[in-house]
Amino acid sequence: MDRSTALRAAAAAVVAAVAFTGCSAVMPGALDQGPPVTLTGAGPGVTSSTVKVVFVGVDLGTTGSSLGFRTADAGDLPAQVKALEEHVNANGGIAGRRLQAVFRSYEASNDSPAAEEKLCNQITQDDKAFAVVLTGQFQSNARPCYASRGTLMLDATLVPNDDATYAKLSPYLWSASYPGYDEFVKALLSTLHGEGFFAGVDAAGVVAADTPVNRAVYARLAEPELRRLGVAPAVSWVDTTDLGTLNAGLNQAVVDFRSRGVARVLFLGGARLASFFLTTAAAQSYTARYAVSSFDNPAFLVNNPGTIPAAALAGMVGVGFNPSQDVPDSRLAFPGGEAERVCLDIFAKGGQSFKTRENARVAFTYCDAALLLHAAAKDLGANLNAAAFARAASALGDRFTPAAGTRGLLGGDRRAAGGGYRVLAYDQGCSCFTYRGEERRFAQ
Repeated sequence: MDRSTALRAAAAAVVAAVAFTGCSAVMPGALDQGPPVTLTGAGPGVTSSTVKVVFVGVDLGTTGSSLGFRTADAGDLPAQVKALEEHVNANGGIAGRRLQAVFRSYEASNDSPAAEEKLCNQITQDDKAFAVVLTGQFQSNARPCYASRGTLMLDATLVPNDDATYAKLSPYLWSASYPGYDEFVKALLSTLHGEGFFAGVDAAGVVAADTPVNRAVYARLAEPELRRLGVAPAVSWVDTTDLGTLNAGLNQAVVDFRSRGVARVLFLGGARLASFFLTTAAAQSYTARYAVSSFDNPAFLVNNPGTIPAAALAGMVGVGFNPSQDVPDSRLAFPGGEAERVCLDIFAKGGQSFKTRENARVAFTYCDAALLLHAAAKDLGANLNAAAFARAASALGDRFTPAAGTRGLLGGDRRAAGGGYRVLAYDQGCSCFTYRGEERRFAQ
């Protein structure tokens, strides 16, 4: 590995370290520690006339300039939050209360378990928020912190949560835009098999973020399914907590895969592991065919040819559920469905516009969170709390469609609204990712 590439790969690691019952009854999934979980009364951050919600925005300025990577401009995030506040308040507020939307910027280069805890303290103790919209909090301690404080989470981070995590942190943890991890893993492996990704090989490398969620899903779903498909998995667990552990994990994965002759590689856990691994692999002249999904931020892979070798993208195939970070507008008309149009109209009234769908990628997740909160809380009245929200949100079923997704589905044990996906593949003709075939449902 040459020194300049090694330094790029090392610096890139910073970003990864930055990844119902009756009234008054206790809800299933209540934490061992934390406030009582009931259907009556008001939650934190709720007064008789207002409700406070914090929207977190990730500042990539320092990391972007130091690494030289490119990301599409996401626009004026505080102004977008203000536009959503104005829309919600003009349409009945949150359970009849005025929404007080607060924007907090979070520096990606400083991400660590300690920084996540500090942010949690700021939002739950200083802001005293009823709900928080998370957009880049990768550390495993973040979500339990908010749940222990009784703060509702609308998670828009490209880090997957499995059914067990949603159940454990119930009723506090939700995703208004993305799917749950269990159904995603099933869909990914089924799609890869159907697309012939494993044809001609008897082993596959798995680069996996070393988190409790990822280990549980790998053991329960991914490993057994790969073996059922006749593929022996070679898993490399990567600790994304800090620069040193991430680099060590990535380099060891490359060494292991090369020594085993692994020619197919997939990624589990998000946190941009794909982009970091591709950079490390290229520096060591390791090549393979790779799987890809929306959790790997495909647009980032295309936008950064200086760090992501074009040859590594050839033959990539997998699952896409987030058009704003999957495909260019030339391959999917923008705006598209009704959910996108509704959100774009809200932002336009607030003076915010977007040249491309990718420019709106953060705004759409903010919009999804605000509109899900608005819709579910509509009739809660005095009982605006996380448990009552959970019951009302579940009742929405397929009537809520995320702008950052392709189909919506809530109800039963589902706490993740993303209900649809399409086959995602790299097209060398346009040097971009495209969708193949018709939309599929995760629930199937």
